[in-house]
Amino acid sequence: MMAFPTYLHGQSLSARALRGLLGSRKATVALAVCILLIGAAMLAPVLAPQNPYDLAQIDFFDSKLPPLSGGSTGITYWLGTDTQGRDMLSAMMYGLRTSLGVGLVSGFFALAVGTSLGLIAAYTGGRLDSLIMRFVDLMLGFPTILVALMILVVFGQGTWKVILALVFVQWAYFARAVRAAALVESSRDYVEAARCLGLSAPRILFFQILPNCLPPLIVIATIQVASAIAAEATLSFLGIGLPITEPSLGLLIANGYQVLLAGVYWMSVFPGLLLLILVFSINLVGDRLRETLNPRLVQ
Repeated sequence: MMAFPTYLHGQSLSARALRGLLGSRKATVALAVCILLIGAAMLAPVLAPQNPYDLAQIDFFDSKLPPLSGGSTGITYWLGTDTQGRDMLSAMMYGLRTSLGVGLVSGFFALAVGTSLGLIAAYTGGRLDSLIMRFVDLMLGFPTILVALMILVVFGQGTWKVILALVFVQWAYFARAVRAAALVESSRDYVEAARCLGLSAPRILFFQILPNCLPPLIVIATIQVASAIAAEATLSFLGIGLPITEPSLGLLIANGYQVLLAGVYWMSVFPGLLLLILVFSINLVGDRLRETLNPRLVQ
């Protein structure tokens, strides 16, 4: 027996989401920007004019060149160079790749952990539900950056350590949202019928109830990916996030900030603008998905 949760009034969830995004000019532009940036990040080794972390391709005499300058090797630095002579356009593409990777991976694991705990809390109820939700309330009561800072101070720098810190501060949002949706679904007739048929609790949770909770989860996941990217950039800017060997947009901004007052604006401003555009576009897509997938707004 299967419910039909991935359909809203005759439309599949994915079709409704796509139709909603394409029905708004702002959301369409934001979606196109997201796709463009993701494509640029994935193809950075192919599209970037130089590998900014290959010492053989870097000329120190080209350091701090302004945008549109020509390099000693004949390369045109469209966005200038940094203090080490690296092409800023290439560094931003590689940094975008790292920032997106951290945001997507941490969002996925936070979604998995939070969804599982939220479903268990809603389905079992009682003391386990109270225990999980009190821990959720505790997590949501602390500032995200403060908790992530504490974790990284204890465990140190590293990509997977940053991801672990972001998962730890984000899972509670998913747990609360999925629990609220699962509590409503648990009282439905199809859940009671599944119990009467003797289906196991994991099967009811993940194959019957979970699909009905997808609309709010998709919206929260989109917004939390943007939050994770911004949080990682903040941590890296403060110098306790990703190591120098795995630079992100936050590290590029931090490197440029040191010489910002000396008139070398492009080293910090351009990565900052790219980060702003990325986070803003993802949030626009998330807001549009919230309006489209909200069952109260389905006509």
